[in-house]
Amino acid sequence: MKFLYSFFALTLAVAITVSSAFAGTEKLAPELRREGISGNLDVIVQYRDSPSEAAHQKLAAKGAVLRHDLTVIHSRHYSVPASVLADLSDDPEVTYVTPDRPVHAHLDQADVSIGANLAASYNVNGTGVGVAVIDSGIGRHDDLAGKVVHEEQFIQGSIDDVFGHGTHVAGIIAGDGKMSTGPLYFRTFKGVAPGVHLIDLQVLDQHGDGTDSAVIAAIQRAIALRSTYGIRIINLSLGRPVFESYKDDPLCQAVEQAWKSGIIVVVAAGNYGRTNPGTTAGYGTITVPGNDPYVITVGAMKDMGTPNTSDDRIASYSSKGPTSLDLIAKPDIVAPGNLIDSLRAPASNLYNQYPQVEILNNLYMNGNINGYSAEYAQMSGTSMATPFVTGAAALLLQQHPSMTPDQVKARLMLTAVKSFPSTSSYTDLSTGITYHATYDIFTVGAGYLNIGDALFSSALPSAYLSAASPALVRTNAGTWTFASAASTVWGSSTVWGSSTVWGSSTVWGSSTVWGSSTVWGSSTVWGSSTVWGSSTVWGSSWSGSSKIAESANAILLDGDRNN
Repeated sequence: MKFLYSFFALTLAVAITVSSAFAGTEKLAPELRREGISGNLDVIVQYRDSPSEAAHQKLAAKGAVLRHDLTVIHSRHYSVPASVLADLSDDPEVTYVTPDRPVHAHLDQADVSIGANLAASYNVNGTGVGVAVIDSGIGRHDDLAGKVVHEEQFIQGSIDDVFGHGTHVAGIIAGDGKMSTGPLYFRTFKGVAPGVHLIDLQVLDQHGDGTDSAVIAAIQRAIALRSTYGIRIINLSLGRPVFESYKDDPLCQAVEQAWKSGIIVVVAAGNYGRTNPGTTAGYGTITVPGNDPYVITVGAMKDMGTPNTSDDRIASYSSKGPTSLDLIAKPDIVAPGNLIDSLRAPASNLYNQYPQVEILNNLYMNGNINGYSAEYAQMSGTSMATPFVTGAAALLLQQHPSMTPDQVKARLMLTAVKSFPSTSSYTDLSTGITYHATYDIFTVGAGYLNIGDALFSSALPSAYLSAASPALVRTNAGTWTFASAASTVWGSSTVWGSSTVWGSSTVWGSSTVWGSSTVWGSSTVWGSSTVWGSSTVWGSSWSGSSKIAESANAILLDGDRNN
């Protein structure tokens, strides 16, 4: 089975200038400490416990206007005068205040067999599993007829998918191939889990723009509708740069609440793997909320134009770990993400903005039929890799309904293909820049999604163990290793024994990440240009620069299948 999908990494570029006047205001996000802030600001205020009416009245008396209750993370979305920031920082009930950050979808352009055909042969198609797609909406398409059981907006505008991204994502998950099946067609575009039902929660507008508060509100709604529609999975093919620890970030806190409620959250890693190619080679560019240790974070592979996965390579744009600030090992897994064919939303703006996503009829139709397809389109990126993993999780849940989110994450990581080349490179002919990839844990995670092995493996950790992705810690000897508690799947009491996620060359256990047994070898990116401490080369040097958004957009739109 072949697909071609795309990723839209939601991105934000904010120039941050920290003022000494705001010293000691650690409860305020970096952008809110800028010098000279004035006027009204949209902010998300996080509280220690559920905020009271008295807390609201106190803010209202100072001119604050309540926009949304975000109870899932003990928060509220307010419009407040800038003068209120100091009061919020001094309030002992307030834990952290962030801007209601804008998010924006950016387009990039895989075609590969990952064992989903085996699932179909065993009559496993995701039946009974509800998947919430939090995106730009799901358009009316015959390949999804009867699959959308609930739709709801968290932004203003048409309920239809006027942008086109969410429909493409939904097709990868659940398309049944109706409009490419029969004697007129030699190729069928079918989703991984066509038996699932979809919950359409729209957070991106006709331009692919949205906000933190809209995404959090949609996650909150998915949790509330969990029992009504059997929601077991949330797909988030979106993200934005890291501005604080995942422990403080409101988007991360929301996905954690979903995970703890029993919903698997699958998130795109981001499309920033080409950042700083001459220095850090794209390391440290995982986006929010993919930086959260609970979720399944997905990077993108390219199929090299063949049906054999042995020659597949990492896409040069796929973001790499470890995560900024917290140093979490990410991505967790990689999946097909380059030049994926999936559903085209009717009358979508996307095709006017990016005509290169259109595909010719003769790509899948018999005869010499001219023109572009009215049913399907081709996109790329980690946004498209993400629904592959979402579909795989749905198949597992149909087969084993009692599996917890952590058990599903562990099974997918354990069974992922770990056979990769040592390195690969791609030269962008338009710029002459060569991008190098080393196939380490921060580039490909636990390996390449393998649906067949995931479905028929017997390995299953205890339901009481966490599969949270581990963080890097510095040892007394000055080397770096992973910190994994005994209560985690990867910890010292691991149920995998010698057959850990990484086999005999595991980097999860006591073996250090660097030193003589380094996973980097002689091409280490640490050395004198250390990414740690105050001289970090990721943090503000990439997330705070508007040039990143511009360069990322250029990368994502180049349409070269060899990237």
